[in-house]
Amino acid sequence: MYAAWGSATDTGRVRTLNEDALVALAPIFLVADGMGGHDAGDVASRLVVEECSVLVGRPSVTIEDLQGCFQRAAARMREVLAGRSAGATVAGAAIARHDDAAYWLVFNMGDSRVYRMVDGDLVQVTVDHSVVQELLEAGTLSADEASVHADRHVVTRALATDSASEPDYWMIPATRDDRLLICSDGLTDELSDAQIQEILRTETDAQEAAEALVAAALEAGGRDNVSVVVVDVAIVWHELIGDRTQSHGGADGTDGTDGTDGADGDQRGLDGLATEWDEQTHGITQPRVRGAIA
Repeated sequence: MYAAWGSATDTGRVRTLNEDALVALAPIFLVADGMGGHDAGDVASRLVVEECSVLVGRPSVTIEDLQGCFQRAAARMREVLAGRSAGATVAGAAIARHDDAAYWLVFNMGDSRVYRMVDGDLVQVTVDHSVVQELLEAGTLSADEASVHADRHVVTRALATDSASEPDYWMIPATRDDRLLICSDGLTDELSDAQIQEILRTETDAQEAAEALVAAALEAGGRDNVSVVVVDVAIVWHELIGDRTQSHGGADGTDGTDGTDGADGDQRGLDGLATEWDEQTHGITQPRVRGAIA
């Protein structure tokens, strides 16, 4: 599978700290929305990203790979945060293979979401783990009531220091012209699905689409941190042996033709350990110096 992607994040107009974190380097695309406040929620979300960064550069990912990353992230949260209550909602998609065909391995915990454009229409893949979602499914709440409900931000699952929640997973066959959107609730709280769909239809470049979505959320109020990853499939070659995903125009400006993923390839350290990622650079997920978080 050959893909292009873009990402953007912003603290918003109200909050002073960005507790979101993201990684957008093949084969893993993920947004984590931290909970717990300063020196807790932001740490939790970054730990998720750091653990999942070990998957960068692989040709494909399995559920077992992701489970291992989440388990290590939860263990590090308990160690680093020393008894404080904190965690992160997580949503994302990874490139997977089954019977030599390319698939999206979609996952989520909490109310961060994954959407897929299907024939120009936006379809929500993930199902929120939230009090409001449970009320919707029970038929005791309408969609309009849910948007203003007092408990709309109360999640029932998260990757946290004090819980052992499991993500939901979906395996979706990848097709030519797929477009995935991965986002924190800072986007969906400000924009309707119809507004998001229109921007994704209008902005054909993945990076420009990600930036336009964040800008629209800020214009609509920006009451929370907002983070977005947009992934476009350029080519699906099911018959390729040793399939790999490349970025057509990555963070370093390459076109992927040199055999890298457009963002310096694997980007693991010479010691073979995971690179740590910094989501603070607008639009680009950058590696940062190991040791910034104990």
